[in-house]
Amino acid sequence: MIQPEKIIIADDHPLFRQALLGTLKSKFTETNWLEAQTIAEFEQLLVNHDDSDLVLLDLNIPGAHGFNTLIHVRNHYPHMPVVIVSAHEDQDTITKAMEFGAAGFVPKSTPIDLIFIAIQQVLLGNVWVPEDFQALANDDESSDIAERVASLTQQQYKILMMFAQGMLNKQIAYDLHVSEATIKAHATAIFRKLNVRNRTQAVIAIGHLDISEPNFNQK
Repeated sequence: MIQPEKIIIADDHPLFRQALLGTLKSKFTETNWLEAQTIAEFEQLLVNHDDSDLVLLDLNIPGAHGFNTLIHVRNHYPHMPVVIVSAHEDQDTITKAMEFGAAGFVPKSTPIDLIFIAIQQVLLGNVWVPEDFQALANDDESSDIAERVASLTQQQYKILMMFAQGMLNKQIAYDLHVSEATIKAHATAIFRKLNVRNRTQAVIAIGHLDISEPNFNQK
């Protein structure tokens, strides 16, 4: 059995995270587990631990915007496999996740022992999806936008996510400890890369990569 050195788990649901870790820590006894509950925490972990062996990512972690976080990680940390762990189980969501570079997709309804098997398969270099998964036709528009998002730098991606949250240039500049002029310069570069004219169009564009609201009635 593979014993990875570091695994990052980015999920804001403490009960699920604790239940998952409670089982996995007993199997991965030599693994250092790094936890993030928001995109900001997750991005900091990626910077500080870019040698991690695996990422377990919830698509709905606060601050995320659809598949953009997955695309960003795969572009900037291509050596780090990502397993999506999600409340979504529909074929379209799984298809898009795999197209955008996920190494595995594990619905949260999956028994934890099976999640362990999925992680082992991915660590061995394989791909893992639910047994009943059937890939759907490719969405050319989403693929084009995904490539554009992947071309953004770390800082540009962070600013784009702040745009998506409705933050003003002044607020973003304060949070990132830079001038408003710097934010405007980044915004111009972001709009050019996404082939849009303003922040509204940018947010609409990445909306094509978004996912539907989760069904909290799922077991």
